Amino acid sequence: MLDQPPLASFDGVVASDLRDVTSDPAALESRGWWAVVADFEGGLRCARFGDVRPAPATRPHRWRGPHPASWTSSLEQSAYLDGVRRIREHIAAGDVYQANLCRVLSAPLPDPASADITALADALAAGNPAPYAGSVRLPAHGVEVATASPELYLRRRSGTVWSGPIKGTGRTEADLAEKDFTENVMIVDLVRNDLGRVCAAGSVTVPALCRVESHPGLVHLVSTVRGELAPGAGWPDLLRDTFPPGSVTGAPKSSALRIIEQLETSPRGPYCGGIGWVDADRGTGELAVGIRTFWIERDAPGGPALRFGTGAGITWGSDPHREWAETELKAARLLRVAAGEAHPQPDGIAPGPQAQQQA
Repeated sequence: MLDQPPLASFDGVVASDLRDVTSDPAALESRGWWAVVADFEGGLRCARFGDVRPAPATRPHRWRGPHPASWTSSLEQSAYLDGVRRIREHIAAGDVYQANLCRVLSAPLPDPASADITALADALAAGNPAPYAGSVRLPAHGVEVATASPELYLRRRSGTVWSGPIKGTGRTEADLAEKDFTENVMIVDLVRNDLGRVCAAGSVTVPALCRVESHPGLVHLVSTVRGELAPGAGWPDLLRDTFPPGSVTGAPKSSALRIIEQLETSPRGPYCGGIGWVDADRGTGELAVGIRTFWIERDAPGGPALRFGTGAGITWGSDPHREWAETELKAARLLRVAAGEAHPQPDGIAPGPQAQQQA
């Protein structure tokens, strides 16, 4: 295996010289620059680095990944369609208004010994630019994550916090349906409530609602929620009161999480978690929702594997086949980039995940 020292890269900087690793969120209020990876299931890794400097303008990447057809899915198409129908039954029964249904894709690494997650991150930056892209490499702690996330989970500047929930996806703006706008508003209300638990009364506002954003190969509806932290509140309170992100769980969140546990057959891991950085000295930080995210599992059954998650938000107005197609659309370009293709087409569908069931 390559000699891979701990490293993190976000927001135009690269961090090295690892000083500390902890699962205690209170450390994010202490001192130093931290890389943060929070699993959807609640696991947290905070890594403090001593050397933080501007990243090179361009970095050559030598990434060789799985062929797009080699991926398998934790939920095959028929199981996913059935899951959408079951969520609609829960909605009809009044158990939930919306729930995210996700699946985890897996593929064997063609050359595990030379697989470097930072090289994949550089390939993603070149082939699928994203506003919250980054990577964390902590081999000794089982964390090797590269994200091309378009979605803001939490941004903090001193006492002000923002969240940027995404709900609504299409190839073009014309593909966006009434269901997409309704779902976005529903999740914005959930995020407002989450931030309201940790922000000063009356300070939570929605500066932007259902803005259309273009990303490689698709468009999203994006809203912005803003608040002022209550006196004494910090990162431990933010993570306690807002995690997992509302856009990848559902509403009400507690009911949606129970349904997710019933229907999904694989842990999400860093997918749908929180990934980013915190500068405790400056009182700033930015965590992305861990979507469009790859991670390496060295100890996976059958050998080292690359993982990737994709999903969709299900409402009463959801069509099961359309939701499946959305999960395919979100994955297609990224899987081609992860294969090492230099110039992926923006609108194709990868052939593998819809046809295969994970063993």
